[in-house]
Amino acid sequence: MYTVAQLVGGVWGAGGDGGELVVCDPADGTPVSTVPVATADEVGKAAQAARNATAQWAATAPAERAAALHRAADAVAAATEELAEAVTAEMGKPLADARGGVEAGIGTLRQYAELAPLRGGRTLNGGADALDFLTPQPRGVVAAITPWNDPVAVSCGLLGAALVTGNVVLYKPSERTPATGWLLARALDGALPAGVLSLLTGGPEVGAALAAQDVDVVAHVGSTATGRAIAAAAARTGAKVLLENGGSDPLIVDAGVDPEWAAGQAALGAFANAGQICVAVERIYVHREVAGDFVAALTRHAEALRVGPGRDPGTELGPLVDRRHRDHVHGQVTAAVAAGARVRAGGDVPDGPGAFYPATVVTDCRHDMPLVREETFGPVAPVVVVDSFDEALRCAADSPYGLAATVLTTSMSHAQQAWRELPVGTVKVNAVFGGAPGGAAHPRRASGQGFGYGPELLDEFTATKAVHIEAPGGGVW
Repeated sequence: MYTVAQLVGGVWGAGGDGGELVVCDPADGTPVSTVPVATADEVGKAAQAARNATAQWAATAPAERAAALHRAADAVAAATEELAEAVTAEMGKPLADARGGVEAGIGTLRQYAELAPLRGGRTLNGGADALDFLTPQPRGVVAAITPWNDPVAVSCGLLGAALVTGNVVLYKPSERTPATGWLLARALDGALPAGVLSLLTGGPEVGAALAAQDVDVVAHVGSTATGRAIAAAAARTGAKVLLENGGSDPLIVDAGVDPEWAAGQAALGAFANAGQICVAVERIYVHREVAGDFVAALTRHAEALRVGPGRDPGTELGPLVDRRHRDHVHGQVTAAVAAGARVRAGGDVPDGPGAFYPATVVTDCRHDMPLVREETFGPVAPVVVVDSFDEALRCAADSPYGLAATVLTTSMSHAQQAWRELPVGTVKVNAVFGGAPGGAAHPRRASGQGFGYGPELLDEFTATKAVHIEAPGGGVW
């Protein structure tokens, strides 16, 4: 049982007068975390304490901030197993995957520690007796509101980039993974000056109170509905907003591809982390030429996955984060079946405790079904059969979301056409996951705004100032 404490203005155990939340293990329903809930007044006091700490941290040399982030990465590395176990206990991710998320977060902290001191401004060509330059400065106070599906990796990205560029951070982890956020904040806080990082816990009302504060940036990864509420709040305060919202990422399976290989890619994209990944495969458009063999192979992949608690060795598909979310996923599947779709694997709610849901393959889908059009965020692979690559592209592009897309093809011309035409932030050809280090993209439309990760995220947390200096009275220095 984890007993979470808040960190405000360098003081652990502050606040929490708003009551208490209890988080339960999605594998068996047993309580795993007790969490204080911050009141709106406590959130306001935390924001003021953060504002009071900005000047000193902003004036700290970039190399010193980078060294602090390296120490923070060391502390997170030392807590890897504890963090991974907390992730598995709170949201059900298989332990090996949870450990991989922690390791990814450590790598991100180190990347930003290395890159930040090297990023600067530039001089301008002005008058011969003047000096003109552009220089980046910290924005001030950053509110970071993070998700539950990959809590360490995502939090390390936002917190690391904000801190190393000289900002003070108010960190609000998801109410579904608060102990994970608490353990991460403990590791980071030990490497940072007191007051530079605060931790506030609680439900959506705490996030709303935080977004309404006098902060300079609100960075949020999570649902589209929450992202829109944050953007509306920031419009009233003038804060800059960075959003990675929901998505409904398409996978196109072109004619001529090996259907067995394509099915393996589709299964990985749709079922990894029980489909609870921002860039999970949420809808599949497969060419009629290969559809039969592809569906048969995808069904075998779904049926072969080993389902169980995330803490059990060998588990490939853990539970969904909670039963409420399982109801949402199953509701979309049953609605599709009622509209004429066919379940080929899974599609039923298992008996017993927990929030388990099987890997599910649904065929005979139409592009206009909610299962295809809306975000599911579960281990469900809806399949739409198309007659041409152009039809697949049109369907893939016809979405309110614009996070990522994947194309499996043997045609270089189709690959080129896809990355040029698909209105998303990231296009992957012949691999559902992967990419070179340092990649960053702008999610589009309902999926968000601003760079997510990569070196460009450092720029998002700074403001550029133009400076012009002349000698007094037109003379020389």
